[in-house]
Amino acid sequence: MRIIRFLDGEQKWLAAVTDDEQAYRLPQTDFMTLIYQAREQGISTVQLVESAFKPVNKLTDDWTTLHIVNPIEAPEVWAAGVTYQRSREARNYEATDGKLDATTFYDKVYDAERPEIFFKSTAARTIGPNEAVTLRSDSTWQIPEPELGLVLAADGSIVGYIAGNDMSCRDIEGENPLYLPQAKIWRNSCSIGPAIRLAETVQNPYDLSIICEIYRNGEVIVKSDASTSELNRKLDELVSFLARDNDLFDGTVLLTGTNIVPPNDFTLEPGDRIEISISSIGTLINPVISNS
Repeated sequence: MRIIRFLDGEQKWLAAVTDDEQAYRLPQTDFMTLIYQAREQGISTVQLVESAFKPVNKLTDDWTTLHIVNPIEAPEVWAAGVTYQRSREARNYEATDGKLDATTFYDKVYDAERPEIFFKSTAARTIGPNEAVTLRSDSTWQIPEPELGLVLAADGSIVGYIAGNDMSCRDIEGENPLYLPQAKIWRNSCSIGPAIRLAETVQNPYDLSIICEIYRNGEVIVKSDASTSELNRKLDELVSFLARDNDLFDGTVLLTGTNIVPPNDFTLEPGDRIEISISSIGTLINPVISNS
């Protein structure tokens, strides 16, 4: 069961999308309201959602034709780094001018008890499906980072899964690790969507496939796939470190790292289109524009 949000006139509505692609309008307009109403009634979120499955609430047969918007206004987006071996290799390449046999602090954090967790975005900097991500003007080596995102309640519970794009400047981060915030945070440098998969409907979050396709002039120039089975950290472990001595806000999103890194000679250009697909969640599509 997935939850989407769509624009009908000037009003944003939630809708539920079943596994057979049927969409039903929900009376709630906010994802976390849906979660807490189910908790207050002592029922599962799925049970609450299914109570709206009436003919009068059925939407178009193809829900992707709706004006889909960001499924949640995440007050904060955080991200975990170096949680996959591929990410570890890429970070080492950036930090050592391509000396792949060198050992760096990225190796240490990959094996350490404490994971790398950094602040990524605010609601104002986060965009949704079909909106444009922007390129940083002072970087010449920029890539998308396709990631599984966790939607969190204030108590730290995982209430949903979402696709995310943690845009990254490889040259800025590689120049100096203290430049990480500048390599990660700028206008429209984070996207999430297109739907939230209810956590209670996911049997095994470590068995999700992730595919990234990058189009240029209508042709696929980069295509890579991975699986969350290769994640070096447990999801609850990442959440526990984020919540340690920290306040979580309802709807916070934690991106869990990437196992897909384009070739080292690749950088995004204005006009490109990024498509990130995660099984049972959907495909997050964002065009790329310059940051002007």
